Amino acid sequence: MEEFVAYLIKNMVNIPEQVDIRSVESQAGVLIEIRVAPEDVGKVVGRKGNVIRSLRTLAMSIGARLGQRIHLEIIQ
Repeated sequence: MEEFVAYLIKNMVNIPEQVDIRSVESQAGVLIEIRVAPEDVGKVVGRKGNVIRSLRTLAMSIGARLGQRIHLEIIQ
């Protein structure tokens, strides 16, 4: 799942070398932390948060098929 999110984010930003994706597992599920360059945060969030909301929906639906709860979070 981490590789899939990294693929999506790297194709979205201007500086893909600075994309850092980490996953932290807990009892509540899997938290995927996304770190990008400061000038690329707006592209990942999108207007009114539409892009990150869509990414979260996609990750949650894939996670449901895998039997996991997946949460995405942008770390600045």
